[in-house]
Amino acid sequence: MNYEQLVNHLKNHQYKWGVTGVAGFIGSHILEELLNLGQKVIGIDNFSTGTQKNLDYVLDSIDDHHKENFTFIRGDLQDQDLCGQICEYAEFILHQGALGSVPRSLNSPRNSHNSNVNGQFNLLVASQDSKIKSFVYASSSSVYGDNQNCPKKEDCTGKPLSPYAATKKINEIYGQVFSDCYKLNIRGLRYFNVFGPRQNPNGPYAAVIPIWIRSLIRNEEVYIFGDGSTSRDFCYVKNAVQANLLAAFNTQNNIGHEIYNIACGRETSLNDLFSIIKTELSQFIPDIKNRGPLYKDFREGDIKNTLASINKGKKDFNYDSPFSINEGLKETINWFYNHQETYT
Repeated sequence: MNYEQLVNHLKNHQYKWGVTGVAGFIGSHILEELLNLGQKVIGIDNFSTGTQKNLDYVLDSIDDHHKENFTFIRGDLQDQDLCGQICEYAEFILHQGALGSVPRSLNSPRNSHNSNVNGQFNLLVASQDSKIKSFVYASSSSVYGDNQNCPKKEDCTGKPLSPYAATKKINEIYGQVFSDCYKLNIRGLRYFNVFGPRQNPNGPYAAVIPIWIRSLIRNEEVYIFGDGSTSRDFCYVKNAVQANLLAAFNTQNNIGHEIYNIACGRETSLNDLFSIIKTELSQFIPDIKNRGPLYKDFREGDIKNTLASINKGKKDFNYDSPFSINEGLKETINWFYNHQETYT
């Protein structure tokens, strides 16, 4: 079924969903969509990167009747009992909880491993015990590593270039093993530079789009690592939300483990990205048109270019990346400008 058909189905059928990292950027957007569709959700977050204000924002936008469908647990996926509690309740697991960022993993590899590998392992064991209908987890484009081929296709990865990339590769291996050994329906989603409202612009490991938006709003310098020709396949968060729900209901090959690129299938250089953001923000701050970036050395562990093939997701579960980077940036910039007191 396509996403419109799935939405109609969910509006008429209530399921129980477990969402990890529910107070995070992507997790809170998934929560918002599920609650708006009348679904029951149990969410867990340890607030290592997620925030209470993300949950508050979602719940403030939901009607009181649907708010009652949400149960929140503050805890860590390294707690096996909590993983069991979530999986006993839920029919579907959407696993977003992780410590992201290549630089963070280079500085603290043990923390990245414990959170990303041990957390998902515990959740897989609990899912097997509870016979979860479908387990969807967040992987990453970083698993392509030193593979220079573009566009990236799911069956051809490279050597991981950071501890973060290694944790995501291990997650995919465990996904395959648990599917083969325990007959679980598991789907891994390789996110390509997801962005959107509520993405944290603060701290040393923040993503480029919210950092630049905040910096331009504050009249601060914008830094580009390299000469600006570095490119990414930027993916609006609503695309990632749709992919999670579609993947959970993908029944063409019900039992098995499959990996999918979640992106737009379009490459945007950092120079072009800066130009788009500056143009969109100029409607609020006209003088911003005269701003330019400052260039720094390329960062260790970063990948020069990423571009995804999304054909497999289109074929298997009708993922069609409905929101382009321009549409997503327009919504994101409008949102950040109107919420700058609390989010920038």
